[in-house]
Amino acid sequence: MHAQSGNAEITQLRVELAEEGVLLSASVRFDLPPVIEDALAKGIPMFFATEAVLFRDRWYWYDKQIVTAARHMRLSFQPLTRRWRLVVSTAPIGNSGGLGQTFETREEALAAVQRVSRWKIADLQDLDPQLQYNVDFRFRLDVSQLPRPFQIGAVGQSEWSISAVRNLAVPAESAR
Repeated sequence: MHAQSGNAEITQLRVELAEEGVLLSASVRFDLPPVIEDALAKGIPMFFATEAVLFRDRWYWYDKQIVTAARHMRLSFQPLTRRWRLVVSTAPIGNSGGLGQTFETREEALAAVQRVSRWKIADLQDLDPQLQYNVDFRFRLDVSQLPRPFQIGAVGQSEWSISAVRNLAVPAESAR
């Protein structure tokens, strides 16, 4: 297992094969830097992205990428209602789209951002039970979706860096 992080840590990562497909569960731990907390308190949404890439092991060349799955999240604070809103989508979130959920506290909303549960990343027919596979899981703050002034201010600033990467081998006995 390989792990890298920038102010975040993947504390749990599990892949399971079920009737629904290849399912990924993960927990990420991070603290929001004060600059991000301040922006959220002022009603500026923060965008997070998770990505899972399924690879087939090959000894003679680079591992072959089989499937890529992505989840995008927009976390925002509604100052008038004093509530937190989290929108989750498979595509980058603009002003529309995605499944939304409301939370009373920042802690509840962040817990939902930090947890991925039984996320379908591939179909079972994408796997050959005779071969070995591994998954690269990435979590990050997506500064490319922030308003332009924040994107410019975030370049090169460590306070705007929340990311973690981890690789996990899919157990051979799990391949069906």
